[in-house]
Amino acid sequence: MKGEKKTQDDIVYEHIFDAILEQRLAPGTKLNEESLGEIFGVSRTIIRRALARLGYEQVVVLRPNRGAVVASPTLDEARQIVFARRVVEKAVTELVCENADASQIEQLKQMVRDEQACFDRGDLGAGIRLSGEFHLFLAEIAKNPPLLSFQRSLVSLCSLIIAQYEKGETKSHCSYDEHFELIDAFAQRDKEKSVALMMHHLDHIEDKLNLGDEKEENDLKSIFSNVMSRKTS
Repeated sequence: MKGEKKTQDDIVYEHIFDAILEQRLAPGTKLNEESLGEIFGVSRTIIRRALARLGYEQVVVLRPNRGAVVASPTLDEARQIVFARRVVEKAVTELVCENADASQIEQLKQMVRDEQACFDRGDLGAGIRLSGEFHLFLAEIAKNPPLLSFQRSLVSLCSLIIAQYEKGETKSHCSYDEHFELIDAFAQRDKEKSVALMMHHLDHIEDKLNLGDEKEENDLKSIFSNVMSRKTS
């Protein structure tokens, strides 16, 4: 959507998508249309369009007559999602080795530097989002729209799975050291090495997962306080 004028539902969609990537919206959080309309200053029709897109990507569950909620994958669904992501990441990785140009390699490096800076200053949410955006940009470089569509769904679902099933109390994130290793392999156009590194990278993410307790529901106005503050300033 870069370079295109964004519609109101594009903007709402992106705010909610980012909140899921940053793990500010927990699995099972109710997405009240009236509250969201008030937060973003748009009609419920706009909210419904944004939620429908997120529903198509399976990160939001649209319940007839009961409203929308952030998806809360079961353990079995979580395993299926992780498996699907491995399949997609392998294909994306191979295509990145074929397609990435010098400019894109530099963009990837800058994304990882930005990610590292977020974690260094303690901004975990933004760091986690940038980790996810790194993988989404890889899917863009792959130049395969269906894979990019799958990846958008899988990356956001994986963020929900981590929030729901992570071992311990510390929020995990992709290792930016591993991201730099991947970039070097992409620059060398070494498919075998790149795929091995990506699978190793996903192993580390999976190793942090376990069946956990459901998280407490978050307050929508608190989650989107940045939007509310901009409206009143």
